[in-house]
Formats: sequence, structure tokens, C-alpha cells
Amino acid sequence: MNALLQVRNLSRHYGQRIGCQDVDFDLRPGELLCIVGESGSGKSTLLNTVAAQLEPTAGTVRYRQRDGRWLDIGALSEADRRRLAREEWGFVTQNPRDGLRLNVSAGANVAERLMALGMRDYGRLRDIAKGWLERVEIDPSRIDDAPTGFSGGMQQRLQIARTLVTQPRLVFMDEPTAGLDVSVQARILDLLRRLVNELGLAAVMVTHDLAVARLLAARTMVMQGGRVVETGLTDQILDDPQHPYTQLLVSSVLTT
Repeated sequence: MNALLQVRNLSRHYGQRIGCQDVDFDLRPGELLCIVGESGSGKSTLLNTVAAQLEPTAGTVRYRQRDGRWLDIGALSEADRRRLAREEWGFVTQNPRDGLRLNVSAGANVAERLMALGMRDYGRLRDIAKGWLERVEIDPSRIDDAPTGFSGGMQQRLQIARTLVTQPRLVFMDEPTAGLDVSVQARILDLLRRLVNELGLAAVMVTHDLAVARLLAARTMVMQGGRVVETGLTDQILDDPQHPYTQLLVSSVLTT
């Protein structure tokens, strides 16, 4: 199957400090790739560079459009990048408050991305918003409530609805369950797994939690010091890690 995303020799430096260095990977349609590593390993820098939120120091990111043509993300104008992010990509942030508009209602948060694509029928927008609230396990009767009145877990589920309502082809997720209670994490991970499967999404997710990678990802990439040290099928990497750093990560989970 043709790749949806191609990353080649991608690097991002902060002066003399390496954020990520010489990263290569392909992502296929419908595939979820997890990037794992300890804090400071470069995984979030890599995610944000691939998602065009940071400028690369070197390398290329190419994305295959619906018509089969390839886009060189680095060569796009800022307006074209915004269009791509609005129409075909989505981004779920670690802190849901960064991905929501807190001064408008839950329903407006969901409907806004549809309006950006040209939908103007208020009744239709409201029906879709209600449907998506229910889909992410938020009572539709709260459609007119502000996100500031929601718990952290509800805010994250609302951000997921806001991101996925336009059915993007590619979604980036940066530690979407970090900072939440364990029981809330489990509900959101189950929700993400269901929605990714139902919608056939391709996704790149950053996590420090190997259990999240095992639950969600077919393939996992391990980072240390800004470099990819191991990549492969998730179960294979977690059950039979080859690199000493991956072995250390896995053993630290087994001994806690």
C-alpha cells in the first residue's frame, strides 16, 4: 500500500542542542505509529516538526493528498499549511485547553471546524455536534455549556470530537492521556482505539507509556537523545527489545 506520509532525514536543532536528528519513517493509511521515549528524548520535537508546527533544520516531510499527488510540506506557504491542517490533518494536544476555545460552547467547539470547511446550516451543525458529543461520551444536553465547566477528561474528549468531526486523514497526538487519572486515561484510550478503527485514521502519537503503545499502535518507534534507536512492530519491540535503551525502558515497566 502506498504511504500517506514520508519523513526523510528529518532534523530539528535548537542552536547546538539536538531536538531530533536524521529521522526516517513512512506512515500508511489507517496505521497508528507510536513514538516512545523518556522526557527529553525528542519525541515531541519530532511530532511537532512532522506536523509543520516547527521548522525543520534539515530533511523533508511529504504528504500524499486524496488525489494521489505528493505535497512537500516544507515548500508550502503558511496559508497552504493552515488549509492542510484545517481540511486533512488534526492535532490533539496534551493539555486539552490548548486545543479548545474556552470562551465558546462545547457545541461551537465541535462545529467550528465544519464551518471552516463551508458548512453553514445551523440545524445541521448542531445535530452533528450533538452526535459527536454522544460519540465521545459527553451528554448531548451539555452542548451549550462552556468547556471551562468540564473536567479534564471531558475537556480531552471534547478536543477529540473537535479534531475528528471533519474526519481528517492524518491525526497527530501528543501525550493525549498524560496528567489524567488512571481510570480517566483508560476511558480515553478505549475511546481513541474505537474511533481510530471506526474512522480508519492514520495517526502519529507520542507517549512515554509503553502500555499505551501496546494498546493502540501496530508499530512503535523508540527515541533516545533525539535519535530513533529502534523501530518495528509494537509487540515485537516490547516483547523482544533489541537496543539496550529499549531493553531498559521495558525492564523499568516490568519492575515498577
